[in-house]
Amino acid sequence: MRDYLLKRFAVLHNRNFRLFWLARVSTALAYQMLTVAVGWKMYDLTGSTFYLGLVGLAQFLPMLVLSLAVGQIVDGFDRRKIIRICQICEAVGVLLLAVASYGNWLTKENLLVIVFVIGAARAFESPALQALLPGLVPEKVFPQAIALSSSSMQTATIMGPALGGLLYVFGSAELFIVIGALYLTGSWWIGRLAAGPVVTKMPVTLKSVLAGIHFIRSKPLILGAISLDLFAVLLGGATALLPVYAREILLIGPLGLGILRSAPAVGALAMSLVLAHSPLQRAVGQKMFYAVILFGVATIVFAVSRSLWLSLLALMLLGASDTISVVVRSSLVQLNTPDAMRGRVSAVNFMFIGTSNQLGEFESGMLASLMGTVPSVVVGGLGTIAVALLWMKWFPGLRRLDSLQPLSKNQS
Repeated sequence: MRDYLLKRFAVLHNRNFRLFWLARVSTALAYQMLTVAVGWKMYDLTGSTFYLGLVGLAQFLPMLVLSLAVGQIVDGFDRRKIIRICQICEAVGVLLLAVASYGNWLTKENLLVIVFVIGAARAFESPALQALLPGLVPEKVFPQAIALSSSSMQTATIMGPALGGLLYVFGSAELFIVIGALYLTGSWWIGRLAAGPVVTKMPVTLKSVLAGIHFIRSKPLILGAISLDLFAVLLGGATALLPVYAREILLIGPLGLGILRSAPAVGALAMSLVLAHSPLQRAVGQKMFYAVILFGVATIVFAVSRSLWLSLLALMLLGASDTISVVVRSSLVQLNTPDAMRGRVSAVNFMFIGTSNQLGEFESGMLASLMGTVPSVVVGGLGTIAVALLWMKWFPGLRRLDSLQPLSKNQS
């Protein structure tokens, strides 16, 4: 089996990539378990979709406030050290949640504060991880590395929510302790990476701070891919409402919530392995747009479903289609960004991703509190389809994009 994997996936010969992959699995597993624990705990404390939305907002605000400073720091310091410090901070925050749960003083207010702190650490960690990967592997296998890196996230997303839901049955404090240990494990793997290139510190000027934004604006195809993901997931994200579906619509409890959260990752993992084995080579722009439309359709099917099996199938399709967009967007950004700017560009990219995910959860919670859970998810799915159709018209170059190789000057 080992020989088969090494033959099929050339990037696995790279020791640094293997260590990076293990670190991503550990921290992604921790984050997915934390998402289940925090979502269920908040809904248990408040019974409110409004506060479920605030959990997403508490994670999004640090990304918005810190994004420009993050990019400057990631490009000016050792990215491995940044990642390790962030993961240790996340572990401390989660262990505080464990102590609060044991002491029965965990309230909705201090839960939001700690989630905000963890969100601030992730605002630094994720761009640093994105900027670190291109320096670990040769350019020719980078799309494969992106797909396998995505598979690590999806493997964790499959296992994490289900395991989180299972461990929550034994107590939230015990679950938080396990999550903290996983963050520390990820930090240990990152610490074993070989030293990266020497970082040249740059003076902090307004021009250097805004360089990531200017770079993305100068590349219409990259701007189109990032903004497509932003608005599609912002409108179509229903994950913040999964506790409501688990408790009130499908009647499957916290363990069922973990299974629901795992379902998109099952589809995403399957698609990641397909793309790692057979990378996208032709008509990648069209395939990305079709995938986003499928994302919207799957969201609508999930919204109206009252069958657990149909709901799981819809969520798996949702995850598989999203993976195509992730691989195209990530490859476009990283392959066409100079290493000295990858931190700033990755920070802006992460802000877009955070907007679509965390702010999307806030939007879903607010809309559900106004018009009901099911109608809000249906409207979100329709909005995702509309965005894909509009972007096909507004970014014709992206629709005609044929491959994921570095762009020529004419294409960019």
